[in-house]
Amino acid sequence: MTRSADPAVRALVDGVLWPGFLGTAVPDWLRRDLDGGLAGAVLFAHNLGGDDERAALAHDLHDRRDDVLVGVDEEGGNVTRLESASGSTLPGAAQLGRVDDLAATETVGAELARRVAAVGANVVLAPDADVNVDPRNPVIGVRSFGDDAALVSRHAAALVRGIRSGGAAACAKHWPGHGDTHVDSHHGLPVLGMPERELERIHLEAFRAAIAAGVPAVMTAHLVVPSWGAEPATMNPVALGRLRGLGFDGAVITDALDMAAIRETVGTGVGAVRALLAGADLLCLGNPANPWGGAPAPDADVAVLAEVRRALLDAVDDGSVPVARLEEAGRRVRALADHARAAADAASVAAAAGRAPRLGPGAALELARAAIDVTRPVPPVDGPAVVLDVRRRATLAVDASLDAVASVLAAGGPVRRVDPAEDRGRALVAAVEAADHPTADGCGVVVLVDRLADPPQAALVVAVARVRPDAVVVNVGAADGAPDIAAGTDAPALPVVHARAASRLAAIAVRERLEAGTTPAKPAAGVPLASGAGR
Repeated sequence: MTRSADPAVRALVDGVLWPGFLGTAVPDWLRRDLDGGLAGAVLFAHNLGGDDERAALAHDLHDRRDDVLVGVDEEGGNVTRLESASGSTLPGAAQLGRVDDLAATETVGAELARRVAAVGANVVLAPDADVNVDPRNPVIGVRSFGDDAALVSRHAAALVRGIRSGGAAACAKHWPGHGDTHVDSHHGLPVLGMPERELERIHLEAFRAAIAAGVPAVMTAHLVVPSWGAEPATMNPVALGRLRGLGFDGAVITDALDMAAIRETVGTGVGAVRALLAGADLLCLGNPANPWGGAPAPDADVAVLAEVRRALLDAVDDGSVPVARLEEAGRRVRALADHARAAADAASVAAAAGRAPRLGPGAALELARAAIDVTRPVPPVDGPAVVLDVRRRATLAVDASLDAVASVLAAGGPVRRVDPAEDRGRALVAAVEAADHPTADGCGVVVLVDRLADPPQAALVVAVARVRPDAVVVNVGAADGAPDIAAGTDAPALPVVHARAASRLAAIAVRERLEAGTTPAKPAAGVPLASGAGR
C-alpha cells in the first residue's frame, strides 16, 4: 500500500489545504472534506448572497467542527468581498495612514473582524504590510497605509490588535513586501530588485511590527527577490527562512496559488508542493470563479482542489514531501485555529460586558473626510455632474464594482467610462477636446482617475482642462508621488481631490466636498473617535 493511501496521511494533506468554492451555500463535497479534516475554506464575493444566505453559510461552515478556518479578503477601502457590489463603507489603509490615528485604525480592525465573523469567517486577510513606494504599483496602491516604513509599521500593528479584539485572526501580507512592484502577480511574476539593505530598511520593517503585535499568520507574495534566488517568495525556502528569522512561528499562508505568477510558470499543483517544501503551512488555492481564459467550469472548485491534493499525495509517495513537514504545517494551522477561537471567545465576553469596540457609520465618514486632501480651490459642484471615469480596470484583488464610486460622484448625472489601457484615452480625449460630451450648461465635470502617474490618464486631464477649466479631478489612487499634471503644459491647473480609496464611503465624503466647494486645511494628525465611535 502506498503511503498516500493511508487515511492519516490523507488527513494531513487535507489539513494544509484552503480552497475556495462556487455558490452561496456549502457544497456537498466541501462538507465531506471538512469532515475529513480539510483546513477550511476561503470566501469570495460570489459566495456571499443575501442576508439569509449569509446566515446559513456562516452556520454551515462551522456546523461540524469548531476549528474550521474560514478566511476572507476584507481590508476596507478598495478591497471588500462583503460589499463588493456597492463598495466598502469602511476606511481603507491609505485613508487610515493619512489620518494617522492608531486608535482609529484599531477600531476599524475590530469592525472588520466583527463583519467577517457575521458571515462565518474567522481569518481576516489583512493588514497589508506593504510599503507602497512605487506610484505605478497596479495591485497595492491605496491598499497600503502609505510610502513611509514607520507609518506602515505602526498601523499594521494597530490593525492586527484591532482584528484580534474584534474576534478574528489577522494575516499580514504580502511577505516580503509588494509595494515596490509595477507588475500585478495575478497576471505576471514581479521582481523586487532593490539592494538588500533597502529591502531590510523599508519593506521588512512592517512585518517585524506585525509580528511584535502578535500576528498569527503571514501571507507570502508571488514575487522574486534576486538576492534570495530565482524562486518567488511563496516557493522560496530562503524567503520563508528569513521570515522565521524575524521570530515568526505562526502560520505561513500562501497567496492564491491560482495566480498567474504560479499557475503560468510551474502550475498550481507543483507550486503547492514547492510552497510546502519551502516552509508554507496553509495553501490558499484561490478563487475558482476567476475567469482564467473564460467563464469558470461548473466544477472548477473541485478540479483545482483535486489537482493540488493529487500533487501533494504523489510527492509523499515519491518521498519528496516528508510526512514530518505535513505534521509541522498542520500544527501551525491548528494553532491559527486556536488563536481565532480564543479571539472570538474574548470578543464575545467583551461584547457581553459592553466593552466591544464599534465603528458606527458617522465615525467612519469622519475618517474618510479627514483623509481627503485638495490641491487647489474647488468650484462648487452642487448638482448632477458628468463623470469621466478613466480608471484602470478593477484588478482580481479588488473584486469590486467600478460603478459605485462614479455613480455617487455623478449624483444622477451621466457617467462616461473609458479603459485607458485599450486606447490610451485617445477616443475620449478627442471627444472632450471637441466638447462632444453630454454636459448641460452649469453642470459640473469630474474626472475620475486612479493613477495620475499613468500618461493616458494625465493626458485626459490636460485635455479636459483645456475645454472645462472648472472641472475637478478626483483621484482614488495613491496620492504619494502623484505628479502635478499641469506642469509643462498650456492647460489650466485643475484642482485634485485625493480621496485615497475607491469605495462608497470615500465617494460620499468626496461628494460632500464637491458640493461645499471648499479647500479645507489638512487634518490634524489624529481624529479622535471617542465622541463619535458609535454614531
